[in-house]
Amino acid sequence: MKYDVVIIGSGLGGLICARQLAQSGRSVLVLERQVQPGGCLQSYRRDNMDFDTGLHYVGGLAEGQPLYDAFQQLGLMRLPWHRLDVDGFDQITIGKQTFPLAEGFNHFATSLGEYFPHEKDSLNQYVKILKHLPPMEEISQVGAYNYLKSLFHDPLLVNVLSGTAMKMELRRESLPLFNFAHSMSSYIQSSWRLKGSGNLIVNSLIKDIKDFGGEIICRAEVKELKEQGGKIVAAKCPNGKTYEGTIFISDVHPQLTFNWIKESYLLKGIFRRRINSLENTFGVFTASLVLKPNTLLYFNHNKYVYKKANVWTFYEDVGGIGGVMISCRVPKTGNYARQIDLLTPMPWILNKAWEDTKVGRRGEIYELHKEYLSDECIRLAERVIPGLHDMIEKRYISTPLTWRDYTLSPCGSAFGIRKDYRQPLLTMLSPKTPIPNLFLTGQSLVLHGLEGVTMTAFNTLETIKDSRL
Repeated sequence: MKYDVVIIGSGLGGLICARQLAQSGRSVLVLERQVQPGGCLQSYRRDNMDFDTGLHYVGGLAEGQPLYDAFQQLGLMRLPWHRLDVDGFDQITIGKQTFPLAEGFNHFATSLGEYFPHEKDSLNQYVKILKHLPPMEEISQVGAYNYLKSLFHDPLLVNVLSGTAMKMELRRESLPLFNFAHSMSSYIQSSWRLKGSGNLIVNSLIKDIKDFGGEIICRAEVKELKEQGGKIVAAKCPNGKTYEGTIFISDVHPQLTFNWIKESYLLKGIFRRRINSLENTFGVFTASLVLKPNTLLYFNHNKYVYKKANVWTFYEDVGGIGGVMISCRVPKTGNYARQIDLLTPMPWILNKAWEDTKVGRRGEIYELHKEYLSDECIRLAERVIPGLHDMIEKRYISTPLTWRDYTLSPCGSAFGIRKDYRQPLLTMLSPKTPIPNLFLTGQSLVLHGLEGVTMTAFNTLETIKDSRL
């Protein structure tokens, strides 16, 4: 059978594209190499509990806000979303000081203005930009760090405003203001947790895809995209199966995607070299903790804790964990938390010794390495949750190696290709490729995170529509 659309990869971007195209009446096939769909949204189950890999919270879901209309269209607003504290959806602790970040642009500026009265005018200017985001072409060549340093005089405030950004790669030398502002803006508008795991999103989209006549095949790893006559005609798997299509969409990292095309007169050597030369963002170390019953009251916000005010470079320091994000799972019943996640950025160099190993076969030293790092995260988290260590019943730990093995993301990158305001045309990719019926989607293109990938997926769909294929 030849499909109208073959989608490779079942991350959020791929599933959104599949749902919308199937709804429009196209025959759609999704190929996924893993045993379950979902990509960075997939969850795993241990001891009758679900643990998320990538989803922790999302912004801009209230009516009239960026994600609301998209999620309504996708049927995702029917899920059990839980709004975080409006007076402090995020709390930033730097040293011995804690700063709550309030929901709503004016409330955000006024609240922080109480801690930084000398920066009130600058805070008002800052939220004005976040409220009315300039187009990409205006701010994609502006560095986020440079912008904040020029706007604010107090270095502590710069770190506080950047302190929630473990959900992106904070690099002073590269992060564009466009990416930083888009992420910050949506969370300030409103912040939400899902009462349940990311699989709720995945399962909702899959149900719709199947209801609209689409197909999803797991354990279908693509090894080659066959080009013929200047178009991709088939995706080939190692088991010998071949899936033909008219349109192909890759929700897999672009470097892997183009390496699947073995012979092509459209993909020039210079293009391949350019894609393969792009750097990737760092990965994330996660300690998922199961807590003893009735030991920690649920907190309806995220906690970010830093040893000192070096938010933009803390992950480069040696000598232990310098910063950690603490996310609390909404309890199914009652007021006590049973699960929290501790997350911290992790450069690939800290995993390189085991890069040739597989899940479950990395050896004792790797396991000790994970235990040491998780202990460090717990010690730092105890600055805001005293006695956390004694509350822990079990812990499950993942590193960028885990991320790489389950998502195929090079070097376990958590956010795909590194965006660079010094080279926006090079590092911010279009859904279009040199091959007219091959399109890209996912977080490596322009924006990442739940909102970013959703917006990118709809951009991919518009690009396909404009191509008239």
